[in-house]
Amino acid sequence: MSVAVVLLTTALVLVIALLAAACAGKLARMDGATYPAALTRAATAFAAVITLAATATAALAALLN
Repeated sequence: MSVAVVLLTTALVLVIALLAAACAGKLARMDGATYPAALTRAATAFAAVITLAATATAALAALLN
């Protein structure tokens, strides 16, 4: 696999994770959460997206080998 494909895929996953975190933080603030609580929810959403991407990558790698 090309290095460029790996870098672009990594960048895409990071952008999607950041968007999910920003949305989670904004929704938490709109719900009345404090700034620290909203930041915690945003960090949890970011970590969840990164973990999901890593798990999906590992599963696909196992299937392809």
